[in-house]
Amino acid sequence: MLLLLTGCLGEEGSVQGGSIDPTGTWGDATDTASPSLTLDEGGDFSGTDGCNRLSGTWTVDESDHVHFEDVAVTQMACEGVDTWLAGLNEATIADDTMTVLGQDGYEIGTLERSD
Repeated sequence: MLLLLTGCLGEEGSVQGGSIDPTGTWGDATDTASPSLTLDEGGDFSGTDGCNRLSGTWTVDESDHVHFEDVAVTQMACEGVDTWLAGLNEATIADDTMTVLGQDGYEIGTLERSD
């Protein structure tokens, strides 16, 4: 059994020695005008920046950073909407707060766990 579990490490949606479980919904997914992300156990994610839809895959590394890969974002014109979430690259999690980082490693926003 141990060998079977060891063989699964490193796959999408897995925790590779990390101690966090980012699966679930971050932000208010019922409010389509607000940013939110849903991270599925299988390693896929979906969400919105308050206007555009986002999707892709995620993994967690040994230092508890969530990495977003294969990110696809729709490109609708969104007057008056701050589309910061579309710039996500990775995230850290402390308690019930996900801090989203951009390509440069700097914080671009936060989302609260909603489930």
